Amino acid sequence: MPRVLSLVKVWLDDRRPAPEGWVHVRTPEEAIELLRGGGVEEISLDHDLGLDVGARERTGYDVLLWLEKEVAAGTMRPPAVMRVHSGNVGAVGRMESAIASIRRLAARPPEGA
Repeated sequence: MPRVLSLVKVWLDDRRPAPEGWVHVRTPEEAIELLRGGGVEEISLDHDLGLDVGARERTGYDVLLWLEKEVAAGTMRPPAVMRVHSGNVGAVGRMESAIASIRRLAARPPEGA
């Protein structure tokens, strides 16, 4: 019998509580680990996570950069729904552009098709 993955919704945020029924993670690494495991049907990302503030802050945008690279390489399918719930207005546009790029990459035909 084939194994059925349970579908999950991932909420990345360091301060806001997750909506009911969502898996709450607080770091980009936790979100990426869930994405690697498969079965993520929806992801909602905050940008500012208060991690390593300074020269190299880790943010929700890092998750999108990782996902974009994996989708471009053909090693991952993105969640059906990807959204940003950040209050950082400047980062929201950049994150939404990354989501649009991921969707374009996912929609392209496989090589050799």
